[in-house]
Amino acid sequence: MHAWRVTTPAPVSSTPLRYDPVPVPLPGAGEVLLRVVACGVCRTDLHVCEGDLPVHREHVTPGHEIVGEIVEIGRGTESVFRLGDRVGVPWLRSTCGRCDYCRRGAENLCPCSTYTGWDADGGYAEYVVAPAAYTLALPVGYDADELAPLLCAGIIGYRALRRAELPEGGRLGLYGFGGSAHLVAQVALHRGATVHVMTREPDARRLALDLGATSATDAYGSPPEPLDAAIIFAPVGDLVPVALSALDRGGILALAGIHMSDTPPLDYRRHLFHERQIRSVEANTRDDAVEFLAFAGEHRLQVTTRRYYLDDALTALRDLKAGRFSGAAVLRPDPHRPEPS
Repeated sequence: MHAWRVTTPAPVSSTPLRYDPVPVPLPGAGEVLLRVVACGVCRTDLHVCEGDLPVHREHVTPGHEIVGEIVEIGRGTESVFRLGDRVGVPWLRSTCGRCDYCRRGAENLCPCSTYTGWDADGGYAEYVVAPAAYTLALPVGYDADELAPLLCAGIIGYRALRRAELPEGGRLGLYGFGGSAHLVAQVALHRGATVHVMTREPDARRLALDLGATSATDAYGSPPEPLDAAIIFAPVGDLVPVALSALDRGGILALAGIHMSDTPPLDYRRHLFHERQIRSVEANTRDDAVEFLAFAGEHRLQVTTRRYYLDDALTALRDLKAGRFSGAAVLRPDPHRPEPS
């Protein structure tokens, strides 16, 4: 088979990845082998490739929004899934299950947690191995392109929305409007919220309005009313004081990214007084994933995607960084390539 591997982390304007022939991996105990049907292209993949995140595995294969078909189950593996099932593989790959965080339902904070496409090879490949216990059932009514972004963009956006504690019927501000924000906006709208979008890309602003946002302006613009909650998806620390200034009294700002540029100094009276709060978001729990995917099964979400073939992954990452598409990019195997061996 072929898989993309990070050679030396560097800007994607150069060539930090190489598309190599590699052996098909074998599933061990507790694991399943998947034929990759689709893999979303997440901004976290960009951070892995460019070195914003430290190297956890040399020459790792990125990708953690994986839709795959089970083709082999490791010996001794206990799983509710069967050969031929279509399943999802998300960012969270494993936790210890024993620490205080795991025991209290905060497994995303487990110090021993590992991640797909960072600690272990991910879905920029034709086959991938995944732990059965962290593999997810998928909602019906979506094709593979639509399912892939749900597995991180959707799940982490959903967790960020929970962290922001948007009150019922509240006013939500979204800073950045890519793969994650365009999904969480729909969740909030389904729940009766008013959504205001601040993003640099004109196409993204048009998409926001098409999906039902009340307003859409430039990333550093001001919403037309004070916000009860806000989420920053863009990895831009300069937006933190901007978003805080837009919050009403008691408002909460959630920072949804795993990486962000440095934030400038904050003015206590302007940005934090009146009990405004800032909350970070770290990965997700399996409960978050199950809850969000159930929501997606009950409420048909519009998932905006741009398809690339697997061997064009580097182009997809470059286009993501440059903001050349709205929604989410998805890699699909080239149907004209011979079956992997």
